[in-house]
Amino acid sequence: MRLRHSLAALLPVAALLVLPGTATAADADLAARWAPIHYQDTDSSDADADYLSAFDYDGNWDGLDNWEHQDDSAARLTGAVYYSVTETSTHWFLVYGFFHPRDWDDQPDPLSRNTHENDMEGVLLTVRKDGSTYGKAEAMITIAHSDFYSYVPAGSPYTGGRESVDAVLPMQTHNGVAHPTTRQEAKGHGCYAGNGTTFPGGDGVVYYPGTTGEAPSGGNDRSVPYRLVNIFATDGLWSHRADSATFASWGTFRGDNGKDNAANPPWGWDDADDGDDLPRGMFASHPAYLVSQYFANEGTFSQAYLNNPYES
Repeated sequence: MRLRHSLAALLPVAALLVLPGTATAADADLAARWAPIHYQDTDSSDADADYLSAFDYDGNWDGLDNWEHQDDSAARLTGAVYYSVTETSTHWFLVYGFFHPRDWDDQPDPLSRNTHENDMEGVLLTVRKDGSTYGKAEAMITIAHSDFYSYVPAGSPYTGGRESVDAVLPMQTHNGVAHPTTRQEAKGHGCYAGNGTTFPGGDGVVYYPGTTGEAPSGGNDRSVPYRLVNIFATDGLWSHRADSATFASWGTFRGDNGKDNAANPPWGWDDADDGDDLPRGMFASHPAYLVSQYFANEGTFSQAYLNNPYES
């Protein structure tokens, strides 16, 4: 029997209150507290091609064999979500990245120019330091293909800035605390705020944050734990940023199935029509500025980083 919903093991028994702006939750604990409940749509023609995994699920960092290895064993596709934390005096900015070995379709030519090897899309969550250990979520931005979408949870003061707010961010209680919900399309894996209830085709996988990741039992498994993977871990994704086997260029994964070199990690994410003042990669590397532009009515809001590992 699989162990489920084990986030409680990652969190302290009680949250200690500290003065506003001085909460000091460790990055891993903070990422676990706000880790999304993730609704992954699956396509019944090849459901395991939509399962989450880590980039090195096949035991190596070669970007050119992830497509080929994806269907070797579904058991290797254990749930994993990448994360990073940047920090100012007023906020934490949490990036969560969802990786798939294939961006695919079920057309007669499986290696058409509509597909590509490797795929990573995700979210940026803005959390105010309100004096509690883990703060308060105020906004979320997602990436779906080459567009960003913005959301605010109920009760947030944020309003639309240069971009309108697309929808309310649904929150879902898990282990006694509210988590943001996210969803991804089957095949192309565009990422949005979750609706928390249904999948377009009726089947899908619901991933929950846990201490270890597991592979779904099938394309309609509604309770699968994923593990959190620090982007900046030793021998992690960031440490391979200049590895030519993993990346074709800065912020672009190597891949040769379908459209070559078409996937990006968070420091390569971009909204195609945002303009030169919001260049590629700010989603991860300069999130405070991106959030300040996408939203208004943020209140006290610092853009001076206390910790930004993307600048190291």
